[in-house]
Amino acid sequence: MPVYSIPLRTRFRGITVRHGVLLEGAAGWGEFCAFEDYSDAESAPWLACALESAEEGWPAPVRDRVPVNCTVPVVPPERAHAIVAASGCSTAKVKVADPGSPLRDDLERVAAVRDALGPSGAVRVDANAAWDVDTAVAAIRELDRAAGGLEYVEQPCPSVAELAAVRRRVDVRIAADESIRRAEDPLRVAVAGAADVAVIKVAPLGGVRRALAVAEACGLPCVVSSALETSVGMAAGLALAGALPELGFACGLGTLSLLDGDVTTDSLRPVDGWLPVPVRAPEPDRAAGFAADGATATRWLDRLDRVRGLL
Repeated sequence: MPVYSIPLRTRFRGITVRHGVLLEGAAGWGEFCAFEDYSDAESAPWLACALESAEEGWPAPVRDRVPVNCTVPVVPPERAHAIVAASGCSTAKVKVADPGSPLRDDLERVAAVRDALGPSGAVRVDANAAWDVDTAVAAIRELDRAAGGLEYVEQPCPSVAELAAVRRRVDVRIAADESIRRAEDPLRVAVAGAADVAVIKVAPLGGVRRALAVAEACGLPCVVSSALETSVGMAAGLALAGALPELGFACGLGTLSLLDGDVTTDSLRPVDGWLPVPVRAPEPDRAAGFAADGATATRWLDRLDRVRGLL
């Protein structure tokens, strides 16, 4: 079970290195890479997803490719413009509300992204639940102007009730992410009155089949997004996007550009804003080049054993 360690090109979600474990089974490969601040209980669905990929495989797709957005981390506007211009994508997701970063920086970053996309591109922003209701309403209005129109705002506030309050006061779509994937029971969380879009992440929800059930229960248009995996884990997200009955938005599955390397030569990198839906995860034939040091590998394999015990 290879344990990998891959640096990030830019700090993202407070981390600079991504770690995970690659699992091989009868159906191929899976990836367990729950963020290290997650408890063992929170990490259990991530392992269930990896085991589904490795041991069961995925449901048959209804499409052979999916549109994807590029992801713009918290970087200066010049860098944001370059990321979007080089991506080939017509949709960009921009991280905002980073601790210690003022709103004016977010506005400049969003304006640069709009300039890079042109008037026909779609700009969405992700606040990762950083705002209270009043702050969210004020920020969304300014960001909407800076973007020349936002496609949606992802998780502006922590709770479902707060999302609903924001949604009533702004003219921009609201998307729910953490409210779904970190809910005690994602199948029962009532987001239909609080959001216009459901962001679905395959690993935190326990695999493709489980995520399909959550998507159906949400009753909202869905966007499949990554959890910063390598191509092995990303393949499961693409399998989910390929199996959804409807797919009206570009998916957040173009995040390999955030990693300084990949565990496979068959990297799932978008071409002209699209990614193919794979039959199985690619072989991690480059994993040895990103092997974690002994202490890190031991820590992750111990974690894997603990989480497996919960399953």
